[in-house]
Amino acid sequence: MFNARAYSATSSTSPLASTTIARRDPTENDVQIEILFCGICHSDLHTVRNEWAAVMPTVYPCVPGHEIVGRVTKVGSAVTGFKPGDLAGVGCLVDSDGTCPACKEGLEQFCPGMTLTYNSPDKHTGGVTYGGYSDSIVVDQRFALHIPANLDLAAAAPLLCAGITTYSPMHHWGVGAGKKVGIVGLGGLGHMGVKFAHAMGAHTVVFTTSPSKVEDAIRLGADEVVISRDAAQMQKHANSFDFILDCVSADHDINAYIQLLGRDGNMTLVGAPEKPLSLSSFGLIFGRKSVSGSPIGGLKETQEMLDFCGEHNITSDVEVIAIQQVNEAYERLLKADVKYRFSIDMASLKS
Repeated sequence: MFNARAYSATSSTSPLASTTIARRDPTENDVQIEILFCGICHSDLHTVRNEWAAVMPTVYPCVPGHEIVGRVTKVGSAVTGFKPGDLAGVGCLVDSDGTCPACKEGLEQFCPGMTLTYNSPDKHTGGVTYGGYSDSIVVDQRFALHIPANLDLAAAAPLLCAGITTYSPMHHWGVGAGKKVGIVGLGGLGHMGVKFAHAMGAHTVVFTTSPSKVEDAIRLGADEVVISRDAAQMQKHANSFDFILDCVSADHDINAYIQLLGRDGNMTLVGAPEKPLSLSSFGLIFGRKSVSGSPIGGLKETQEMLDFCGEHNITSDVEVIAIQQVNEAYERLLKADVKYRFSIDMASLKS
């Protein structure tokens, strides 16, 4: 075991503060990574404040962070895909059972025995896993990812969650040239959805309640922008979409978007509203439409996403902060006061 610098929360009401945590020494299959940047995901805030207690109660101290980019410092004797000095990333998972049907299909995100990057039982230490608000992490080589060298590292960090969360359903539902794709909500997830849909060659339409976001949506790659509160604008697109990605985590009327799907169209939810959404079955029946949900992707698909980003020079729009600003960043996140993700410069841990 060795000590690592980190920021942790000791309770649901305490601020994140500087601490020291124990990391395991690399085993023969492990990669040790010096963390350079870590993105801030809304899940971090929910977990730190124990807002998912009914489903995933938080164990304290909690070190969040699952959008990790860094440089390999050590590798175990059996590691073949990485060497010291390589760029590497870690997303939302650091282990799975490797034997279940999901794992065998490369869908580790659906493994019943998966281990999350933080706040999951840690078989190596007997405690819980600690995430990327730290200066280093040790993971099995299967869960380390190659980061394209041409990408800005601070802006690449959110690809490990926000990126794969939006890429995976688009990949699954066949988004590409000749398809009409809608993106609902222009935030941390939505802005990545726009970039991916555009790069995949789809006709991309952004739905937003904010007229002030029209210019930014076009900059990010949207072909059209619809103000969703305008019934006339919405009606103009009725029954015309092949796919809609819903990135909204607040309460909203999904039936208004189901009406915009064409025959056999799909709407996938990646936002997670706190309360159940009301769904009219008639909107689905007439048109054989479907509504689905999607989490992150598996490791193979996540690497494909990163390679796609390298090829198309896609990264997240980020505001880089020092770790000492993380509590302020959480408060700003609650107000949607960021375009579009925070990325923590982990060099600031040395301050």
